[in-house]
Amino acid sequence: RFGKSLFLDTLAELCSANRALFRGLEAEGHWDWSRAYPGVRLSFAEGVLSDRTELDAKIGELLDENARRLQVDASSATLSGRFHRLTRAVQDHHRERVVVLVDEYDKPILDNLTNVETARAMRDGLRNLYSVIKEADADIRFAFLTGVSKFSKVSLFSGLNNLNDITLDAPYAALCGYTDADLEEVFAPELEGLDREVIRDWYNGYRWGGAEVDAVYNPFDALLLFQKRRFAPYWFETATPTFLVDVLRERGVYTPALTQWQSRPALLGRFDVEQIATEALLFQTGYLTLTGVSEPIPNKPLYRLGFPNYEVESSLNEALLPALGLERDALEQLMLRLPALLRTGDIAGLETYFESLYASLPHDWYRNNPIARYEGHYASVFYSHFAALGLEVTVEDASNTGKVDMAVTFAGRVYLFEFKVVEQVPEGSALQQLEVRGYADKYRSRNEPIHLIGVEFSREQR
Repeated sequence: RFGKSLFLDTLAELCSANRALFRGLEAEGHWDWSRAYPGVRLSFAEGVLSDRTELDAKIGELLDENARRLQVDASSATLSGRFHRLTRAVQDHHRERVVVLVDEYDKPILDNLTNVETARAMRDGLRNLYSVIKEADADIRFAFLTGVSKFSKVSLFSGLNNLNDITLDAPYAALCGYTDADLEEVFAPELEGLDREVIRDWYNGYRWGGAEVDAVYNPFDALLLFQKRRFAPYWFETATPTFLVDVLRERGVYTPALTQWQSRPALLGRFDVEQIATEALLFQTGYLTLTGVSEPIPNKPLYRLGFPNYEVESSLNEALLPALGLERDALEQLMLRLPALLRTGDIAGLETYFESLYASLPHDWYRNNPIARYEGHYASVFYSHFAALGLEVTVEDASNTGKVDMAVTFAGRVYLFEFKVVEQVPEGSALQQLEVRGYADKYRSRNEPIHLIGVEFSREQR
């Protein structure tokens, strides 16, 4: 929903020398309008292909459609042969090398990720197609591929060693999505009556290329906000991330870590049918974004990842709660009570509330799920519960004396939480650490009530 297909359409119109569409725009003075390049368009955006036979039929339809539009004969016994013959025939007929534009290049694989065998068959079928781009290099002037995920060159683009991945290149960081300047210049009439900071908190924050590049807004969210005039998780509601939630549950992901994940660039690009790195899945599907880059070793960058904005953090954590063992019906009743307790600073009520919350975890789920062996499960339930409600939550908030496990600010109050497991440390250690290390000191300038809350879990008593 960021405009990749629209960008591909723009490239197609440029290559067709359709100058009328670009009058008064930046491209008009930077393009040779005297030459038109024939374009082969392949799009897998529509529909869901469920097996290799359907994929091959779809590829055949796309190649035939391009041959008819470009008025050439591209018949051949194999799909790769038809694609190669198409590029050669187009150049011979139009006296210009062809431009190849592929939209949603990876969708047939992504639609079948829950079935490894089918996904592998889809990958092999697409590799057979994309290998032609390398083989027909002499006939192709330019090729551009868009997709959601970055499959490794070895697995999907075998032989296509001249592929240039621009996903994280700083010059292209704002290629898709809207910048702050776009909102101020293009959408100024739509901003009346809307708080710019709230728009930024909800929908901005996507970065591709590091903290120094412009962050962009989700355009799907922004356009619907301007139309409906109310804030809602429009992008998140376009698709339920069932597969993602299942993977995170199976791998026992510590959900507070989602706010500040670290990864090497190689891991972000490790996306394949048999092995999908957790951070690659979260980053490439848009639930985490780049929040910073460091180089602890020269020329060996380390990426810091986090949620891009309020919409994603709140919505994803709400989707994860059932995977953490919290039934939706019981959760709805509990969540209705939490804001009132926080607003009034009712600590006794909060204690009762969270005892009820943890008591609602099904015993069988607790016993059978491996994540329950770790302190991280307790903290994950705690953090995701607050984040799903949309409260301002900071995990491992640093001060000069250390890092408090979790800070929550709401309704003019500050809540600082420290987590411990009583089988590992003496009872009372959580609150003692909050007091001894003076975690509240950095908040005193706010002149707001500060609540120190030690949260101690028992593995045996749950």
